[in-house]
Amino acid sequence: METDQNAESSNAMAHDLVGLGIIVAAVLMFVATGSSVLSDFLLLIRTGTPPREPMLGVALILNVALLLFGWRRYVDLTREVGQRRLAEATAHRLAHTDPLTGCLNRRSVGPALEDMIRTARTTGHEVVVVMMDLDNFKRSNDAHGHQAGDAILLQSAQRIRSILPDRSIMARLGGDEFAFAAIYDPDHVEAIDRLMARISIGVAKPVEADGVMLEVTASFGLATSAGRASFEISGLAARLMHRADLAMYQAKKSGRNRYCWFEQNMESELRFRSELERGIRDGIPRGEFIPYYEKQIDLDTGELTGFEMLARWKNPEHGLLSPELFIPIAEEIGLISELSESLIRRALSDARDWDPKLTLSVNISPLQLRDPWFAQKLLKLLVEANFPPHRLDIEITETCLHENIGVVRTLITSLKNQGIRISLDDFGTGYSSLAQLRTLPFDQIKIDRFFVSSLGSSSDSATIIEAISSLGKGMNLPITAEGIESAEVLAAIRKFGSFKGQGFLYGQPSDAEGVRSILADNHLLAAAAESPAPVDPAVPQSVTKSLPRAASA
Repeated sequence: METDQNAESSNAMAHDLVGLGIIVAAVLMFVATGSSVLSDFLLLIRTGTPPREPMLGVALILNVALLLFGWRRYVDLTREVGQRRLAEATAHRLAHTDPLTGCLNRRSVGPALEDMIRTARTTGHEVVVVMMDLDNFKRSNDAHGHQAGDAILLQSAQRIRSILPDRSIMARLGGDEFAFAAIYDPDHVEAIDRLMARISIGVAKPVEADGVMLEVTASFGLATSAGRASFEISGLAARLMHRADLAMYQAKKSGRNRYCWFEQNMESELRFRSELERGIRDGIPRGEFIPYYEKQIDLDTGELTGFEMLARWKNPEHGLLSPELFIPIAEEIGLISELSESLIRRALSDARDWDPKLTLSVNISPLQLRDPWFAQKLLKLLVEANFPPHRLDIEITETCLHENIGVVRTLITSLKNQGIRISLDDFGTGYSSLAQLRTLPFDQIKIDRFFVSSLGSSSDSATIIEAISSLGKGMNLPITAEGIESAEVLAAIRKFGSFKGQGFLYGQPSDAEGVRSILADNHLLAAAAESPAPVDPAVPQSVTKSLPRAASA
């Protein structure tokens, strides 16, 4: 780009010189011929003597014409060069700035940051680089339109620029992601904390767009050039932006609407996350993700009623990993549907050999509920496995109701029409209302394990469980209690009514082979379906004997 601009400037200068040369040549010729022609003209007037050289008059006229032509050409060239230089300046501005906010863009922020670091170090100062991402911007943009989104971006940029100290730079990197940098005194790092507090407050002020007040918050990541004197300036600028980006990601993980300084362990965490992302992409087609099963027990009779499928990852390098580690990553990289469908396919195949009275419960990611074809995909899996729909229980978390109640209602209705049972999972942790429970055709409620496991130590948990139990009785909804891990918790939960339950008291989750072995011992395989002898639910025996412990992440 700079080479092209230099070439165009050289061409413009050459055109200027050509026009100027024509004028100079015309003036010299005018002076040379004009003196002779003027002398002959004066002699003609005084004495009537004809000109000695008549052609000089013609030459003078031509010379005057050439002079006028040269001047006109020079004016035209000057105007053309001026317009070209203005166009070059406009193109340069568009190439290096964001058209909406007027900030620098991704292309120009690197060189600007390098210059800032050089300038700061000449005076013994350092530079702090900040990466910023607006929280939930996409949701606001989708809900209120792109004009509202543009208003948020523009006002956020203007507010930050008004707060930043002199000699600071700011760039919009794309979408709702910004970067800015400021020079500071390394002996007064607390000034950066004060600056970030002012910026956070400024960004969080509501933005008005088309008469609607929009709430805005942002997450920030900070990295400093202090202690990096050994780095080349060019490499340091890119490294600081990378580190600030890692810190911003940590701020989002920590709850958003905050700022985080870069810490060294963030890079190792990023490398591990990248490794997990590659492992998930490769592991799904390889069949590394397998279903484990946790028993569900009728607390009144102690009989086994079914299993809940839990995801596990048999990672070749790290062993058996729990879903808390890989499910969020699979959701973020868009592979949760493919992963879930592969697990459900295997679980349906396993459960097909169980006693027909045993059910299979499966958790569904909130992202899968946004898929309008999810019900059809699930029905296809049932047909492929030849599995009765009434034995399948789909668990939907309570937070899904808050995100999009209309989509959830459509999905539940579609699944119910196929004979599939629907459970409301993690009840008590989300935002569902009594009206939603009344209008949505759930088959059962599952109490979140947090309330169950803390029964012995929290009176609030007991009050909540009692309320949920009364609600279930009033709405004729069966209740399953998760997280029963001791005989004391079991005794406490049975005081509130008739429940189903699951938890480590009845054994650790097991893989398909372990489940099959236990079912065979209790005559609960489809080929030999016999009713097992009842057992005391307070003292797990036979069906509730211990299963192999699943490895943790």
